[in-house]
Amino acid sequence: MKPTDSGNGHEHAHGPDAYLKLPPSISSLGASIMKMKKALLTTLVSAGLLASAGASQAAGWCESGKPVKFAGLNWESAMLLTDILQVVLDKGYGCTVDALPGNSIAMENALSTNDIQIFAEEWVGRSEVWSKAAAAGKVVGVGAPIVGAVEGWYVPRYVIEGDAKRKLEAKAPNLKSISDLAQYSAVFKDQEEPGKGRFYNCPAGWTCELENSEMLKSYGLESKYTNFRPGTGPALDAAILSSYKRGEPILTYYWSPTPLMGQVDLVRLEEKAGVNKTIDIKVGVSKVIHDEAPELVAILEKVNLPIDLLNQNLGRMAKERIESPKLAKIFLKEHPEVWHKWVSEDAAKKVDASL
Repeated sequence: MKPTDSGNGHEHAHGPDAYLKLPPSISSLGASIMKMKKALLTTLVSAGLLASAGASQAAGWCESGKPVKFAGLNWESAMLLTDILQVVLDKGYGCTVDALPGNSIAMENALSTNDIQIFAEEWVGRSEVWSKAAAAGKVVGVGAPIVGAVEGWYVPRYVIEGDAKRKLEAKAPNLKSISDLAQYSAVFKDQEEPGKGRFYNCPAGWTCELENSEMLKSYGLESKYTNFRPGTGPALDAAILSSYKRGEPILTYYWSPTPLMGQVDLVRLEEKAGVNKTIDIKVGVSKVIHDEAPELVAILEKVNLPIDLLNQNLGRMAKERIESPKLAKIFLKEHPEVWHKWVSEDAAKKVDASL
């Protein structure tokens, strides 16, 4: 219920007129004056006070003591984005922030019931739970926190271009697309099945594993490559990093933004015309906070982490073993040019002072 809603409908039974019968002429004069006062007040309110609504309302949600609860997501880019946003809202706008840990599906459900208010990295169109909640108007995707996120099949750049510093020759100089892979199976030789190349798929059970298996069939590569599924995500990373350190060819599925992409230089192979593997990422917000805290939503709409800079920082997180909350503060300190654009001048000063 809005503060302007009457609630009980009985206000007009109270006040002076309820007890004192005035002559009609005086009564109507009083009514006219009251009307004029009300009209003047309305004009003043809409002209003056509403001008500052943007500033005060955001404060509205946080000043009223309502916490802003985030999804405690468990992949690196989402962790870093969440921690950056929490510092900005806490130090810049005085919000009480918290995170509720859980997997994506549990968190999307919590967002739809307003048990949490912000899901920092929502891959739009990838989740049935999200799609249904959005269609029902329970959640809203805002802004573009990460632009250029993509998935696909990758090879190290030195496989195509060579690397003079590392004395590596280009073993597949004309490799541009997945369609070209049929002629390069010997380059990506599977040590366990030397007659075939090896394609590193996702671990079994991941959505991408099924999609990649279908692609091997549709490109006619099943007879040329073994469909190798590592046991876990870290096992896939380890296979890529060890091949890369040794300067050996490897053909793998991968995606960006990720810590791995901040540590190695991979080239994405082109797909058939019309296939789009870019990932649309939004900040997911509950309908409640979207409607009641437009000032906070206005900040989230401006949030953007340039993807190359994000990958560099995620790579640093992995290499230097920096925890995400600590890296968030380092990022805010080192890159004011990125996040100052999202916030008011006053909030930027407060965040800077806190660092």
